[in-house]
Amino acid sequence: MTERRLARWRLVLGNDADPEKGVPLDPEDSGMDQVLETLYNKERSAGLGNSTPKINRWLGDIRKYFPSPVVQLMQKDALDRLGLTRMLLEPELLETVEVDVHLAATLLSLNKIMPAQTRDTARVVIRKIVQDLERKLRLPLQRAVEGALSRATRQYRPRLREINWHQTIQANLKHYQPELKTLIPERFIGYGKKNRQLRHILILMDQSGSMAPSVVYAGIAACVLAELRSVKTRLIAFDTAVADLSEHLHDPVETLFATQLGGGTDIGKALTYALPFIEQPADTIVVLISDLFEGSHPATMLRQASAIKASGAQLIALLALSDEGAPAYDHEVAHQFAQLDIPAFACTPDLFPDLMAAAIQKEDLNLWMGRRGMERKN
Repeated sequence: MTERRLARWRLVLGNDADPEKGVPLDPEDSGMDQVLETLYNKERSAGLGNSTPKINRWLGDIRKYFPSPVVQLMQKDALDRLGLTRMLLEPELLETVEVDVHLAATLLSLNKIMPAQTRDTARVVIRKIVQDLERKLRLPLQRAVEGALSRATRQYRPRLREINWHQTIQANLKHYQPELKTLIPERFIGYGKKNRQLRHILILMDQSGSMAPSVVYAGIAACVLAELRSVKTRLIAFDTAVADLSEHLHDPVETLFATQLGGGTDIGKALTYALPFIEQPADTIVVLISDLFEGSHPATMLRQASAIKASGAQLIALLALSDEGAPAYDHEVAHQFAQLDIPAFACTPDLFPDLMAAAIQKEDLNLWMGRRGMERKN
């Protein structure tokens, strides 16, 4: 029997089949073995208990090592074997843990297999997390976007109160009169009116398991943008299928519960779906949030990305929208995007409002990243 087949049988039979530890396991097999042992070792009575960090880590590990159908089966077994149901069903216990974006992602990943009563409890917790994140995102995002829109359209015959002095001075520096020690403007630049400048923002959100925290932030950000009358927002979630969640944007909790965390990735299909919605390319921003691990047809993905760029719309690839920096991502695809002049980088939620403002004003995003010490991935 080959070493590889022996290792596979060892994983199937568990620790009890090899008390002397005579079968070597590589690091990946060891991690998989620990995950399986935690769930299926009959001698273990404590399991993960009610420790939320351990639960988050374990759920993340099973998504790392196993395909989506197996993950759903193991999560269902965990509800029965490891006491996760008890944690989710007792509000007073949930109130003792620190709610954060990772807990929200964990609960959403269990959404498909939750019984009705558990789902009601989870919804309460998700709403608490959403309200906290909304408070942090709403005002900065609204101010940044509305401010950018008001500055995006220039007037060249403005009234006094409409003059953009910073832009006017920059545009007329060549008319400085040294002998008079003053600048005589040849033309004035004014702020445009917000209600004349409608922007279209399409957010394409990869909902594969590795993108869970980004899904939470992106869903909330899309709901905030949808509240702005001067912005038309569409939220498109995708794995190997595409789901348009725009109808849920009135309620961020409903939006998040409409996601289906887990599964594969078909970026090309998401880009194909988005193309017909680009009706005014010059005023459209497409934000692709994905680690770029294309599980379907890379050629289709690149062809559709090129089509979006060729239309005149802006296309931005965010490798993550989270506080944790750039995740593992497909470096080759990021390089190919760079060749198409599509920036690919990770962005924190705190910087997302400023990013959207820069995109609305059609700034060079490479310079924008440089000013913030951010690295373009290519």
